[in-house]
Amino acid sequence: MEIDLEKIRKYFEADRFAAAAGIVIESASEDCVRCSMEIGAMHRNAGGVVQGGAIFTLADLCFAVHSNLARLCGADEGITVGQSCSISFLKSGRGSRLTAESACLSRGRTMSVYRVTVKDDLGSAVAEMHGNGFTTQKR
Repeated sequence: MEIDLEKIRKYFEADRFAAAAGIVIESASEDCVRCSMEIGAMHRNAGGVVQGGAIFTLADLCFAVHSNLARLCGADEGITVGQSCSISFLKSGRGSRLTAESACLSRGRTMSVYRVTVKDDLGSAVAEMHGNGFTTQKR
């Protein structure tokens, strides 16, 4: 599968919430997608730590990119949407940047499962998300 990272980035510009959060798609391969987000004041909660919704948004976009990668590279399949997601927040993110990396645990014709690990720029695991995807009918 030939991956055109600029085409993928262009497609996900339409995900305006993730774009507004400042999420960047850094790399994409069949094995792993990597997205990152610089932490600013808008990402912090009243206690001064990164808000859970910001962390989830980063993990969710990483899941979306990975689960739709084949489609965006020309495969004849429908769009994959999140059917359910579970996130565990492991510790407060430190530093100035969060990075999410995905791994496909299982992919069938219509159902898929991905694991997304979020780390801060100091190397600490901040959260882990499991996303179950459902692939709709072909285009």
